[in-house]
Amino acid sequence: MAKSAVLKIKKASLSFGEKSIWNDLDLSVAPGEFIAVIGANGSGKTVLLKAILGQLQLSSGEIELLGDKVAHGSRQVGYIPQHRSTDPQLPLRSRDLLRMGLDGHRFGIPFPSSKTSKQVSEMLKAVGAEDIANTPIGQLSGGQLQRIRVAQAVIDNPKLILADEPLSALDLKQQSLVAELIDSQRRQNGAAVLFVTHDVNPVLDYIDRVLYLANGKFRIGTPDEVLRSDVLSKLYGRSVDVVRNQGRIAVLGSSDHDHHDHEKWT
Repeated sequence: MAKSAVLKIKKASLSFGEKSIWNDLDLSVAPGEFIAVIGANGSGKTVLLKAILGQLQLSSGEIELLGDKVAHGSRQVGYIPQHRSTDPQLPLRSRDLLRMGLDGHRFGIPFPSSKTSKQVSEMLKAVGAEDIANTPIGQLSGGQLQRIRVAQAVIDNPKLILADEPLSALDLKQQSLVAELIDSQRRQNGAAVLFVTHDVNPVLDYIDRVLYLANGKFRIGTPDEVLRSDVLSKLYGRSVDVVRNQGRIAVLGSSDHDHHDHEKWT
């Protein structure tokens, strides 16, 4: 018997003024499914996550999480933001950030309990961050901070993980470690993943399907079905070449494209 979808997006459209971001988007995400969300800057990748988080209202259509209309602050969703540097003087420690993943929905300062402390310690161990548990997050490297962000997102066992460019500003080794960490948490807990990225290669071995956004349109399918010259040329309305070399993919666009004339995933 097929499992019920974790996330359903039905005929969803989003516009800002006269600019249409995407139209009639339909997507059903199964438990444990890993979907890469790809597209040029401004194609609506991040705003899609905001709509799923209940932070942004659709122009039309609906989004359901576990059969209910999405609501802001759902504990069923774990969110991994884009990497940004933090204030080196910020006293918040790694373990404090994880505790917020458990207690952040409550008002006031969370009262630490033995159960919460145990969960935090177990998650720090799971992501290989025991040695930085008491380090202020402003003193962490980019890769260390993203590991803590992943841990914070999954510590409460969400049914859906939303990752917004979690590999940006990381070197290749750290990209591989963080991508593997997200996938391992997905496999262990059966959570679905929507992974926004401009570079599909670090997660190519993990993804089940690709959601490609461009020019207010979209295509959904396996990487082999979507990442093809004919498919993307039709989506962009111009000549686009998809090049595969030694297990990696590059998408090369024509020079007359507005702001993304050379889209490359290498």
